[in-house]
Amino acid sequence: MTSTPLLDSDGQDACKAAKSCATPNTPIVLASASPRRRELLEKIGLQFVVAPADVNEEALPYRTPRELAIKAAFAKACAIEPRFPRAILLAADTVVALDGKVYGKPVTPDDAARMLRELSGRRHSVITGVVVKESGKMAVLDAVETWVSFRELTETEIENYVASGEPMDKAGAYAIQGGASAFVTQIEAD
Repeated sequence: MTSTPLLDSDGQDACKAAKSCATPNTPIVLASASPRRRELLEKIGLQFVVAPADVNEEALPYRTPRELAIKAAFAKACAIEPRFPRAILLAADTVVALDGKVYGKPVTPDDAARMLRELSGRRHSVITGVVVKESGKMAVLDAVETWVSFRELTETEIENYVASGEPMDKAGAYAIQGGASAFVTQIEAD
C-alpha cells in the first residue's frame, strides 16, 4: 500500500486510497454498519462489502480523543481481518470531545440528554479516525478533526430530539446531517 494523504474534510481521500489498492481479487471491506459511511463509499462509486466489527471501544486505553478515534478504527479493521484474509479493510470511528472529555454513543435516552446539555452552547470537536489496511500488511492510519459550535439548546429541544431516537447510535448523541443540524452555529475543519 502506498502512504497516501488519508483524509480530506469529508473522508474521500481514504476512500480513494482504498480504491487505488483494490483489484478484482482484492475486495474492499467496510468494517462498519454506518449508513453514512456506506453512502460515502457509494457516492464515489466504490464496490465494497459491509462487515460490521464488534469492538468494545470503551475498553481501549488512550491519551487523547484523537488517539482513541484511531485506535477504535484500527481495532475494527483488525476484528474483521481474520474473515477477509485477502482484502482492503476500511474502518472508521468518530468521537466527540469537549474539554478533554470523550463522548461516545449514549447508552440510554437520559445519557443522550445529558450529553446534549453538556454540549449546548459550546464549541466541541468531532474526531474521525480512519484506517485503510491490506490484510496481513501495515495499515495507513489518520484522523480528521472538525470543530462544531452549538447554540444554547432548550430543555424541550433536547427532550424532543432524544425522543426522535436519532441520537442513540451517534457519538456525542447527535447527527449533524440530521435533526441536530438546527443546533449548529458554526463548523470549522482542520
